Amino acid sequence: MRVVWVTRSFLDYRIPVYDELCRRLDGQFALFYNADYVPDRCRLKAEEALGQATRGLRGESALACGLQSGFSNKGMRIPCQRGLIKAILKEEPDLLISDGFFQWTYAALWLRATRHIPHVMCYEKTGHTERRAQWYRTAYRKLVMRWIDAVCCNGRLCGEYTRSLGFPSDRITYGHMAADVKTLAEKSGQVTEDQIQQRRSELGVSGVVFLYVGRIIPLKGVLPLLEAWRTFSRELGKTKCSLLLVGGGPQEAECRAYCAENELDNVRFTGAIDYDLLPLYYRCADVFVMPTLEDNWSLVVPEAMACGLPVLCSKYNGCWPELVHPEINGWVFDPLDQSDFVGKLRLCMDAQDRFGRLGKCSREIVERFTPESAAKSILTACEIALARCPQ
Repeated sequence: MRVVWVTRSFLDYRIPVYDELCRRLDGQFALFYNADYVPDRCRLKAEEALGQATRGLRGESALACGLQSGFSNKGMRIPCQRGLIKAILKEEPDLLISDGFFQWTYAALWLRATRHIPHVMCYEKTGHTERRAQWYRTAYRKLVMRWIDAVCCNGRLCGEYTRSLGFPSDRITYGHMAADVKTLAEKSGQVTEDQIQQRRSELGVSGVVFLYVGRIIPLKGVLPLLEAWRTFSRELGKTKCSLLLVGGGPQEAECRAYCAENELDNVRFTGAIDYDLLPLYYRCADVFVMPTLEDNWSLVVPEAMACGLPVLCSKYNGCWPELVHPEINGWVFDPLDQSDFVGKLRLCMDAQDRFGRLGKCSREIVERFTPESAAKSILTACEIALARCPQ
């Protein structure tokens, strides 16, 4: 079986899944992507892992309207990649895989409709992220489902939304999202105690260190985090805890100004850092916090878990039912409810003597969400698609 995956973009975490899928298919695999958009580091990593299986295309054009912000459904972008469909057909695929309903999925939908090539869609959205979806988006999704033979959802919340669109549950599999947990666990295990203490000293953090990793944009809920932190750290005492924010973004200046105005001198900003340096920062922390207001599946959560951290996770994050088990490896909170947010920060501090046990549970839970398990789930969806649409 020759499989062609059509995606516009990907990041580091996706490459091990592609690699595992290619291995299981005995090399009968090709990956199409936008070489102008994918970061060079990811493109080079993919080429190293997949060799001749990568197909980077350039020169995409697009019609964009509305706000192209981080929040879902604020704008519309309709791409057109010259020569994409023709290039896919040259691969003589037995099956196509796409990512979501939009972006380059138009090619897979067209080829399923006109050439009857079985089509599997990997999907991430949840009812929360799509709570403001316009009627025409929902109508489009329901319409094109006739040319999707199976859907591989990232988790339970995504599956619930997919079924709400009318897609049958017996053609849904779960688990295509995975961080490179094995590599992260290995790299974090190689970090020495001296390196941790040196970096903590350089960063100026002390006490119990809470870590956030991600872009500093309104969607990620960093400002609500700082507002809760203001109350929490003043109650506790600033010397007993620190908040480390790893990442950059357009809201960084506003967040820094908030910290200065409120004398939050136990908050540290690092700006953007190289992905390969993340294990050291995870090891410098005691707890990971993800205050997102809207996310399909934050990959930083399983990354932190692979490095042995308990997790404080927003209930608006699509990954929490699978990854964050309250009082077992972390806590779930509402970042828009300050009393709940501060209360969960307090519960976390009260559990200091259990951090080791909570972090061990994080590792055990995330070990079930590996590139190997993701590839297996995707291939199960492929089998469903082939049975439904035999060539």
